[in-house]
Amino acid sequence: LLPSLPTLTVLVPLLSLAGLIYSASTDEAFPQGCTSTNSLCFYSLLLPVTIPVYVFFHLWTWMGIKLFRHN
Repeated sequence: LLPSLPTLTVLVPLLSLAGLIYSASTDEAFPQGCTSTNSLCFYSLLLPVTIPVYVFFHLWTWMGIKLFRHN
């Protein structure tokens, strides 16, 4: 059901870029419209930033648990 991680790694930035291009072509106040949380542009910029941060802290927590168990 869920796509694999390499597929998601390619798909998420492409979908975010498509959302950014769509909002740039439809929104007349494009740069200022990206600050509003109800615009598509905001989330197309937020998603590629959020996923690596989540992965980093998930790995950080996992490493902390591993180091705690082995010491």
